[in-house]
Amino acid sequence: MSNIVRIIISSFLLIGTVVLFWFGHWALGILGILITILAWVTVFFNENMLLAQWFLRKENMPKAEQWLKKINNYEKQLITAQHGYYHMLLGIIESQRAPLQSEKFFKKALTLGLHMDHNVALAKLSLAGVAMAKRNKREAEKLLSEAKKADKNKLLADQIKMMKDQMSLMDKQQIRYSR
Repeated sequence: MSNIVRIIISSFLLIGTVVLFWFGHWALGILGILITILAWVTVFFNENMLLAQWFLRKENMPKAEQWLKKINNYEKQLITAQHGYYHMLLGIIESQRAPLQSEKFFKKALTLGLHMDHNVALAKLSLAGVAMAKRNKREAEKLLSEAKKADKNKLLADQIKMMKDQMSLMDKQQIRYSR
């Protein structure tokens, strides 16, 4: 359902709630307020995205993918602030199956914009992992340093350190095989 339809339905619910209060039906009016608030929340936070995030936290990737696939046209169904997060969730799901294929989703998420710094850091860390898999050390180092800058609350510090350790192991393997 597009956001315009949601806004229209929410507006009618608001008008109906006001009418209920006007005629003195207080119990139904309070129930109407709760339903109207829920309808307005779905304008700004798509329920499919919320459920997909829930299943990602529970590490149930097939269910998360199922809820994300219910978003047919993300440009109409989501507000512009959620476009980047939609692609980031697709990238996280795709990285479980084929890590090299997830690069396009993370790049698109960064271009569309992620508002929270730790999400930017996660996307750049994932792109650094893809660059390491492609044996592009220079790009991986650049992305890791950008991820470290974006991770202001040190939520991904352990993963960044682990990635740097893997890069040093990659250097040692190259030296060993070049002799």
